[in-house]
Amino acid sequence: MVPLVHSPRAPDMADTADTTDTPDKPFYEHHVFFCLNQRKPGERTCCADKGAQAAQEHAKKRIKQLGLAGEGKVRINKAGCLERCEEGPVVVIYPQGTWYTYVDNQDIDEIIDSHIVGGKIVDRLKI
Repeated sequence: MVPLVHSPRAPDMADTADTTDTPDKPFYEHHVFFCLNQRKPGERTCCADKGAQAAQEHAKKRIKQLGLAGEGKVRINKAGCLERCEEGPVVVIYPQGTWYTYVDNQDIDEIIDSHIVGGKIVDRLKI
């Protein structure tokens, strides 16, 4: 039998602050994923061809400007294919699991202002 060895990469839970998810409180209040998938020419449509990279960068910058970025707050992430290509470009916000499409930065700002800041779903962009 091999004895268990304490790993320096896995500290005892008693030695660390509790930053884990719980059913009541996720790690981020809003975790936002922008599909940035790029497909080869001639394949199915993709979010990258519809300005997704610029939209993700705009959202990340705006969230930082609003002082909403960081642990326990809002995280803007890049994602690979989210399999809603024909509805794209797409963004999904967790933990709610709300999916949106958008056309421009004004749509991104509306999603940020209404959903993330105001707590209201943007019905006209919801998919």
